Amino acid sequence: MVLGALRSRVLLTEHRPPSSFTVACLPVPCKAMWLYLVALVGLYYLLRLYWERQVVSHLQDKYVFITGCDSGFGNLLARQLDLRGLRVLAACLTEKGAEQLRSQASDRLATVILDITKTESIAAATQWVKEHVGARGLWGLVNNAGISTPTAPNEWLTKQDFVKILDVNLLGMIEVTLSLLPLVRKARGRVVNVSSILGRVSMCGGGYCISKYGVEAFSDSLRRDLSHFAVKVAIIEPGFFKTALASSETVSRGFQETWDRASPEVKEIYGEKFMATSMKSLGLLDKICTKDLSLVTDCMEHALIACHPRTRYSCGWDAKLIYIPMSYMPTFLVDAIISWKNPRSRKAL
Repeated sequence: MVLGALRSRVLLTEHRPPSSFTVACLPVPCKAMWLYLVALVGLYYLLRLYWERQVVSHLQDKYVFITGCDSGFGNLLARQLDLRGLRVLAACLTEKGAEQLRSQASDRLATVILDITKTESIAAATQWVKEHVGARGLWGLVNNAGISTPTAPNEWLTKQDFVKILDVNLLGMIEVTLSLLPLVRKARGRVVNVSSILGRVSMCGGGYCISKYGVEAFSDSLRRDLSHFAVKVAIIEPGFFKTALASSETVSRGFQETWDRASPEVKEIYGEKFMATSMKSLGLLDKICTKDLSLVTDCMEHALIACHPRTRYSCGWDAKLIYIPMSYMPTFLVDAIISWKNPRSRKAL
């Protein structure tokens, strides 16, 4: 028995890998496997780069309709595509915004006044687009118009506060899309819908996150519907960028207004300290927002002119490294991360 045990220990010692075992100790076939894997990954990214760099032809003959061109992403995209030689049809909410845009662009760019919460305004803009594009159809539709306020804890808000945002960000966007879809189908073109990382991770109360989740769902179903007609649908998911929608002044003002009209019971539950801490955090919004809007408009442009556009574009390092990964985390972990940085109400348990 003792002799058998000794033999077993000797055999185990002989077959145990040395403590200094490394990849270099692997047999030649294993080393070759790792080299093949690295080569395949490198080849994949080279082919992807080549695939995504192919651009559609005859850009100068293609019409693109963009909503929300008074400022921000829409304004920059309109000027960017105009420089590229496309025929831009820019929808602005105000005549002042339209005049400013026309003064910064070529004669090819045309503007129209559009309020996407009003059916008659959408119908008039649709007829205007038809007259411009004629038999060519509409190559690109960019649904960019949106608002972000009021944003506050849900308990502070009324139904009308939710309706106000949903009418613009979701229902208005859907009506514009349905109205112009026959023209896009005729051109076998593109629909580009601007969502947000808040359409992947709901970080605040109010209608904004709800509307962007809706944009994601509508875009997914629309993409599958239109795939039979060679129409491509892309979703733009920006992180936090310095636009009028995400400015500290705009968001703080909306937050203050909802607090001012909140019921005495709500104010008692949340307390002045919660309000003050929240306002202080919102005041820092401008500092954390990315200033380079071209990170978003470049993605929009690619979705419009690339032969093989992506389905989703995540714009900004915060989207890529923080919020998109968060959307795949377990719910309890996301809740803990968001709760950790948010203020607590006065009567929180």
